Amino acid sequence: MTQASAQATQPPVADLGGTLWQMFLGLGLVLLLVIGSLWVLKKLLAPRGENQGLLRVVAGAAVGTRERVVIVEVGSTWLVLGVAPGSVSALAEVPRQAAAPQAAGPDPAEEGFPGWLRKLTQRR
Repeated sequence: MTQASAQATQPPVADLGGTLWQMFLGLGLVLLLVIGSLWVLKKLLAPRGENQGLLRVVAGAAVGTRERVVIVEVGSTWLVLGVAPGSVSALAEVPRQAAAPQAAGPDPAEEGFPGWLRKLTQRR
């Protein structure tokens, strides 16, 4: 038996260390792409120029499965709006007021990965 035929019958040996490094580098690359995409999306959706401070959502509350009441600040006026699928209705117009302080303590919706992702995308 020749040396070439002996090498042909042996199965290839897997390099476990190289495979793990390749997997971790690929995972790191995917995570960098996701974080980079979020950053670019945040920059593209951020208001610019004159409209940056013109309109601001102060508060909102769900009153149904698809209906919300939202307070929007326009200049020195707050507009109370009813928002439903396909329609927005003005409910009231009030002068600007000092915002009510938030309740102390962590919000259960802000814990874990969804809260972290929300904070990351809302940070300016």
